[in-house]
Amino acid sequence: MTTYSGAEGFAGATFLQTSFQGATLRFSDVSGVTMRSVDVDGLDIDSHDLSFGSLLVNGVDVVPLVEAELDRRFPGRALQRSQTPEGLREGWAAVRAAWQETVAATPPDLVDAHVEDEWSLAQTLRHLVLATDAWLRGGIQRVEQPFHEIGQVFTGAEGMGFDMSVFRADPPTFEEVLAVRAERQGLVTDVLATVTPELLAEERADPWGGDWRPTVGDCLRVILEEEWAHLRYTRRDLDRLGLPV
Repeated sequence: MTTYSGAEGFAGATFLQTSFQGATLRFSDVSGVTMRSVDVDGLDIDSHDLSFGSLLVNGVDVVPLVEAELDRRFPGRALQRSQTPEGLREGWAAVRAAWQETVAATPPDLVDAHVEDEWSLAQTLRHLVLATDAWLRGGIQRVEQPFHEIGQVFTGAEGMGFDMSVFRADPPTFEEVLAVRAERQGLVTDVLATVTPELLAEERADPWGGDWRPTVGDCLRVILEEEWAHLRYTRRDLDRLGLPV
């Protein structure tokens, strides 16, 4: 199978009577793409940032419909957008319980199994350690070097100038992953236990070095968004691996 890579590869191109049957697009920009008179049977779209834009199908913006359905499937997910300490605490309790259920239901032989190029359960939990370190320890608490060595970095991090020497090369045991994960979850619980509306409104620097100036509340909402998104990915993949969750 041929692989095409490059930021400007097909920008502005027109494809006429072309077959993309069975094709896979990963980490690609398809914003503003127009599709007319196309066969979309079985088309599978997964976008982490879907809620920040629009997706028109036959003239209907389906983003609100997708978000409402995901909120129904994952009770408590809607609270990832909460603006209050109480709502954020409730949302965190819900996603933490959902993760506990999923981890407990996963047999040992599946913790390192993965679907195609997706992360395994163990790798996903390591990434959530990284996300907590970035947005809580780095963003909210302003720790100079916030990252634990077992964190799972995202695709393209090295190309962004990320210091990869922070992380160790040999993979940790699942027991170690669970221990560090529990510790990081405890940090979030502790912050939420005492957070006030005033603290939620305090501004912070973007822990990834961008121009965005998030508030403490924004940082916590990013953590919740990461938790719910990766829970959905994990349950999707475990189901494909034969474990109904």
